[in-house]
Amino acid sequence: METTLASDEANRAAVQALDEPAARELAVAVARALMAGALARAGADAECTGAERDRMVEVITARLGGDARMPGGRAAALLGKLALRVTTQPALNLWRGPITGGATPFLGDILRYQARGQALRDHLHRAITADDGPTVLIGHSLGGVALVDLLAQSAACGAPVRGPLLLVTVGSQAPFLHELGALAGLDPDDSLPDGFPRWLNVYDRQDMLAFLAEPVFPGDARVTDHEVSSRQPFPLCHSAYWKTGGVYDGIARAVAEIE
Repeated sequence: METTLASDEANRAAVQALDEPAARELAVAVARALMAGALARAGADAECTGAERDRMVEVITARLGGDARMPGGRAAALLGKLALRVTTQPALNLWRGPITGGATPFLGDILRYQARGQALRDHLHRAITADDGPTVLIGHSLGGVALVDLLAQSAACGAPVRGPLLLVTVGSQAPFLHELGALAGLDPDDSLPDGFPRWLNVYDRQDMLAFLAEPVFPGDARVTDHEVSSRQPFPLCHSAYWKTGGVYDGIARAVAEIE
């Protein structure tokens, strides 16, 4: 009994030690976790801008008492219990199905491309060379992988694809696959061949399907990484690039430098 009383007194003292700023900080953290979980479960149907998401976090924070309208101790005690409930293994178990289901189509596309990618590369080659003018190629995710493969394979064979002045990959896995030795057009120890165009690699550090290219091809002045932030959680950030102004700013600068 004495041990229980001492533990209860220690818990009360710890809660009372939390002031209003600490309570609000905890409220914001819980609100962000709840919002990220809701967006992840809703999938692409819940795409929103970073500003819209932040506004929802503010609303949830206020509803949780993070607006300092309740005593800090009470807010911290309530939110501490809630934080444990939303960040423990039961929540991960609940989300495992949606996360796995959402990742399966992407993994299936990658594996299918690895096995039967030549038809896609042939189609891209025909489309790119259909016009004689200079071209800027933009590929998102697996599209960027296919473009890197095509351009590297063609250049390595001594017949670079005619037209491309700039390759833009967005949220692409090409650098990672190159390190694994999984690119059809480039061996893992090879550098980019002569005839490969300038490469702007756009990534969001929240996007776990986006990888840096500069460290993979060190010293190659043709390769530039460009970081953007959609302020979206993964996996929504992987498809949120086109609502992010930094993507278009980076492409515009790269095109201007070439011109």
